[in-house]
Amino acid sequence: MEQAKVKIGLEIHGYLTTAEKLFCRCPTNYKTAETNTNICPVCTAQPGSKPMLPNHEALRKVIAISLMLGCKISSSSLIWQRKHYDWPDLPKGFQDTTSGAYSVPVGTDGEFLGIKIHHVHIEEDPARWDPETGNIDYNRCGMPLVEIVTEPDFRESKQAREWLNHLVLTLSYIKALDKDAGIKADVNVSVNFEGKQGDRVEVKNLNSITSVEKAIDFEIMRQTELLKKGGKVARETRTFSDIQKVTIAMRAKEETEEYRYIPDPDLPLIELSKKEIEDIEKTIPESPRAKINRFVSKYEIDEKAARVLASSMELADFFEKVAKKANPKLAAYWTTIELLRVLNWNKKELNEVKIEPEHFIELLELLDKKTITEEIAKHTLNKFIPKSFSPKSRLKNAGRIDNRKEIEAVCLQVLERNEKAAQDYKAGEEKALHFLIGQAMAATKGRGDSRLIKEIILKKLK
Repeated sequence: MEQAKVKIGLEIHGYLTTAEKLFCRCPTNYKTAETNTNICPVCTAQPGSKPMLPNHEALRKVIAISLMLGCKISSSSLIWQRKHYDWPDLPKGFQDTTSGAYSVPVGTDGEFLGIKIHHVHIEEDPARWDPETGNIDYNRCGMPLVEIVTEPDFRESKQAREWLNHLVLTLSYIKALDKDAGIKADVNVSVNFEGKQGDRVEVKNLNSITSVEKAIDFEIMRQTELLKKGGKVARETRTFSDIQKVTIAMRAKEETEEYRYIPDPDLPLIELSKKEIEDIEKTIPESPRAKINRFVSKYEIDEKAARVLASSMELADFFEKVAKKANPKLAAYWTTIELLRVLNWNKKELNEVKIEPEHFIELLELLDKKTITEEIAKHTLNKFIPKSFSPKSRLKNAGRIDNRKEIEAVCLQVLERNEKAAQDYKAGEEKALHFLIGQAMAATKGRGDSRLIKEIILKKLK
């Protein structure tokens, strides 16, 4: 049986990190504010109110996002369009956007990881409406949003999920999106089964990447089954139930004409200065994918470690500073394993503490030269939170003990004091060996050579 041919396109919405809303001075901390407190006559569309000039910082961040996605920045003036629809969450009765008929998006014709970007535009967010209670919270109304519209280049849900994860990571490098707010996505799916072409179906307001994946899988299955049975897939808008894991029909899909797009007479044309675009372009960092490839080739570390390092620009920059003066492979291991262990234990991000690369380099040099043991190095690193220090100044009496006779004497004492553990190991309990090694390390205050301790204990047990 012929397999269904699938086309999937995404429309991704993200909240831009600005202090104020798009057309007024209201703050954007809607998540922590009490209901309907971050509002004014402009964002609640009181009679006679007029919008302010668009938030300049929001526009700069949309340009930066467009550049990160390989888009061409518009050379024409941006026209603010009124997109009309009648929902309780939209007090004006229309949404101001740079999309729609006769619109000029900020960025067009981009490409990101093999998926073509149709365009990137900016718009305002509606309010939060609860259809069950009828309550509306206008704190979110007027928040600046970016919308990224792809071509229908995806062929399966897994591909869309992985691409979205890379997109979120990449945009985190320019700190343009509110990472706590996450992303929202609309998914467009169409299926061709044995020559029968279904119409495009849009699934709206998916609030997580997991929901995007599951909604795509369900739509492919639903549309394929309809076509198999000789039915038709109608063009419509659906929603996804995270509880039932199914899509549910909402309404017939709106055509562009139904939104009655008209230029907003209260908002001026926006000229994107060539100089400003060039200035923003200079600030665009290396992408995570390029960083991973460079780390693998330049520092000869494995791709898994490179991916962890590239998962945060702060972590990647920290590693590069360390790798310039320390053994890169040792630096990669201690950054991705030990440093992250300490940060996770303290529930901190790297940018929330003050760990100087120079102090980390000192620690790795002491370890690499076998001046100190791994145990001492780990114990020292634990104390780097919240502020690091020079390890050399603190570890004068913490040198590695690797004298065989001295280690042998310690191991004999440990075995004499822990006869039961020795017998347990001989009976096949591997964890008893780890216990004995731990006791020997403790007896040397972490300064004993762990490999030598293990060798001697094994020899004595045999």
